[in-house]
Order: sequence, then structure tokens, then C-alpha cells
Amino acid sequence: MIVSSMKSSEPETNPPPVQSVATLPVLVQPDPVQPVVEGRFVVTNLTRNTILADRLEKADTAAKRNKGLLGRSGLEAGEGLWIVPCESVHTFFMQFPIDLVYLDRNHRILKVRGSVRPWRLSACLVAHSIVELPAGVIAATQSQRGDQLDLSPTR
Repeated sequence: MIVSSMKSSEPETNPPPVQSVATLPVLVQPDPVQPVVEGRFVVTNLTRNTILADRLEKADTAAKRNKGLLGRSGLEAGEGLWIVPCESVHTFFMQFPIDLVYLDRNHRILKVRGSVRPWRLSACLVAHSIVELPAGVIAATQSQRGDQLDLSPTR
């Protein structure tokens, strides 16, 4: 019951029920100038101070993971796909080569594969996720095993 110091002529009523956290509207954005873009990330190699992608999509559902990059004609510079969870990929039916970065749960690089052509398989059985990037990004950023990545929501 809510106690008020002000007297009211209206009869006392029960307060409205408390909403669960899941149904409450979001009132505070982390950055009021630019809201977070849902499902998009910037990937930064903290070890080398380089950006691998600034428009990385997250594939975290079965449907998104199964489709992956299939049906696309290529990846533009700055684009990519982060597949979570994932330890292996194939490039069957793809129309272009890609770079692969295998990550552990802490986003440390476990393995890299550059310019993987269509009709190939690649795996790292201890990986938690894989970042797929345009061919040449690994070489251009000099990313390698042991580097620490940061994946932050795009603003």
C-alpha cells in the first residue's frame, strides 16, 4: 500500500501492478545521441589497434546461422557476419572467397583462415564463434592467433 502525506477526497485505490522487466519500456539509451543498432557490431582488434569490420551482423539464431552468407554476391569493405555459437563453416554454393576468424568465449583469436574459396570446409573444434569477413581483411589488419578482439554494438 502506498502512503501519501496529502489527503484526497477520492477513495483509496490499489496501485497498478508492477510490470516485469521484460515488458517495461526502455527509457534510457546508452548514448542519447546515437541509439544502438540492433544486431550490428564494430569489430576492433585491440592488440593491433585496427578495425576489422564496422557493420558486422550477428547470426545467433538457427535460421540466421544456417543461411549465413548464402545468397549474397559478396561482402563490402567493413561488412561481416559473426556466427554464434559456431565451430565450423562451409563455403558450398558461395560466390566469393571470405576470411575466417575463429574466437573463444572471450573474443581472443584461436585461428585465422584467409581467402577461403567457395566449396571449402573449415573448422576449429574449440572455437565458440566465427567472424566471416571480406577476403583480405586478415592480411590488411595483420590479425593473428592470440589477438584480442572487441565486438561492440554499432551506434
